[in-house]
Amino acid sequence: MTIKDTPEAWEIRSSQTPFVGNKTSVRTDEVVMPDGSVVRRDFQVHPGSVAVLALDGEGRVLLIKQYRHPVGQKLWEIPAGLLDVPGENPLHAAQRELYEEAHVKAEDWRVLTDVYPTAGGCDESVRIFLARDLSEADGERFAVEDEEADMEHARVPVDELVRGVLAGDVHSNCLVVGVLSLVAARTGDGLDALRPAGAPWPARPFEA
Repeated sequence: MTIKDTPEAWEIRSSQTPFVGNKTSVRTDEVVMPDGSVVRRDFQVHPGSVAVLALDGEGRVLLIKQYRHPVGQKLWEIPAGLLDVPGENPLHAAQRELYEEAHVKAEDWRVLTDVYPTAGGCDESVRIFLARDLSEADGERFAVEDEEADMEHARVPVDELVRGVLAGDVHSNCLVVGVLSLVAARTGDGLDALRPAGAPWPARPFEA
């Protein structure tokens, strides 16, 4: 048996959008179950996101610490952001986020992993990139605002981050998935065997 997620579309009898926010919305579908019954499913409609696990020459991961209002905590995270433009190339979005949040650029980009963070209640898909060969970005620093104006920055060894994940000290989905994927890739076929940065992304098709 091949372990691979597959597309599927169950019949939808009706669909409504009771809430539309600034970046996301909530949709209510009446979905036909395999036994013929119809159930209501509410979920958040999300444009998708990119995240960047930036690894420097000393084997440290570039982190930011940012206040997250829904969970009432300041979380250590990797640079990330929304795909604001429909069809936007995710690599371009990731490069933009790395520049805006850390004023860093990278020469080597790979796809580390693609995930649905909360598939039971949101259609968000996140592509996590691995970025290497880091250097300071050109030009002036991006003018940050709101929560980003209070961000902290750090570079942390991978082993220390793994210990933090397993100890329950760090909780950001992209950081946890990213750093554990990095370790798995290293012990598997190696980082150079990761998918190229422009690899297809069926969950969020994009223009080359």
